[in-house]
Amino acid sequence: MKVMKFGGTSVGTAQRIKNVAKLISNQERKIVVLSAMSGTTSSLIDFSNYLNKKNTDGAVEVINILENKYMSHIQELFSSEPYIKKSEELLNSIFSYLRQFTREIFTSTQEKIILSQGEILSSSLMQLYLEENNIKSLLLSALDFMRIDKNKEPDTRYIQNKFSEIIDSNPNYDIYLTQGFICRNAYGEIDNLERGGSDYTASILGGAILAEEIQIWTDIDGMHNNDPRFVEGTTPVRNLNFDEAAELAYFGAKILHPTCILPAKINNIPVRLLNTMEPEAQGTIISNKLEKGKIKAVAAKDNITSIKIKSGRMLLAFGFLRKVFEIFESYQTPIDMITTSEVGVALTIDNNKHLNEIVDDLKQYGTVTFEKDMCIICVVGDLEWNNIGFESKIIEALKDIPISMISYGGSNYNLSILLSSENKINALRALSKNLFN
Repeated sequence: MKVMKFGGTSVGTAQRIKNVAKLISNQERKIVVLSAMSGTTSSLIDFSNYLNKKNTDGAVEVINILENKYMSHIQELFSSEPYIKKSEELLNSIFSYLRQFTREIFTSTQEKIILSQGEILSSSLMQLYLEENNIKSLLLSALDFMRIDKNKEPDTRYIQNKFSEIIDSNPNYDIYLTQGFICRNAYGEIDNLERGGSDYTASILGGAILAEEIQIWTDIDGMHNNDPRFVEGTTPVRNLNFDEAAELAYFGAKILHPTCILPAKINNIPVRLLNTMEPEAQGTIISNKLEKGKIKAVAAKDNITSIKIKSGRMLLAFGFLRKVFEIFESYQTPIDMITTSEVGVALTIDNNKHLNEIVDDLKQYGTVTFEKDMCIICVVGDLEWNNIGFESKIIEALKDIPISMISYGGSNYNLSILLSSENKINALRALSKNLFN
């Protein structure tokens, strides 16, 4: 059995929902995971923000616009009067439910419930369309089997047992349709897997049933060897190792969410990245196989802040780095890159929420400086230290661009370079020219 996940743009219009229905309507058994239609989650976040600020008029306006958008899709999606009526009743029910929140005291728990409605809408409309076209499918609520624990990590044993039980109780279907992103938490409340969580849902379910393959369908034909928004002539990377894909996803490749990788890797399930707009395109396949002696791709991560701590006391002082890391841990702020010398340490973060407090706490250990608006360029491939020449090719490509920091050796698959965001596009183009052309 395969798992097929379709992102928001893949189900973003009535015609695209029809295209997805055609893609999944063969005789193979499959689990289909759907994101919310593109733009829906953002609208629901806006709706929640207005409620949080007690601006009921603003909230109502947002939800009215969203409802009208969905109502316009119905006329194009359905061709028979009974299913037009069913879909209108569905939309009336969900949007009436959302409007109830304008009359209640708003809480974070309610926000999670609100955000879950996007995936419920898309999956329910898809189920109605499949029914209208006599395609046998079963709509499963992710809230019945997807659960996170008290650490907000997937409760994999519970998910596996519950999902297998549901599938075994309903064996006569080729298509099992469900929602990505949404789940329940350890207390039974509606929660979610954070943004990008539909990829995670697909990977977790793939691991739970030991799927033949996990397919991630988006609007681009695989993971490219550079960012096509800034670099001309990029090409899809046909094969990636799980570790290479994880590095690219973490450092900026938007097609795949970083958390998606681990469940598939652990269970040795290949992940295929495909294009809903060009379903015949080969895409990218991610597996445990490694192509030796190749640089695969370049990615960039924006909105980086670099922090430097200079301390004469660091010289020969054990425990210094532990004290530094504990400060970041106390503010739940992950570190991206790190380099050290005998008199200091330099590192980067991508979340400035607690920047001022972190800098203030670090000053007890040395002189602290920081720079915002930085960018990490990540070069990924087979970068073992004994592969002579790769590092020099990367550095040679950037000979005319100022570099703030280089991190290499933390893994065999990644060399990261920190530079000013204003030099990002030139750096990406120079690397493509030197490494791939």
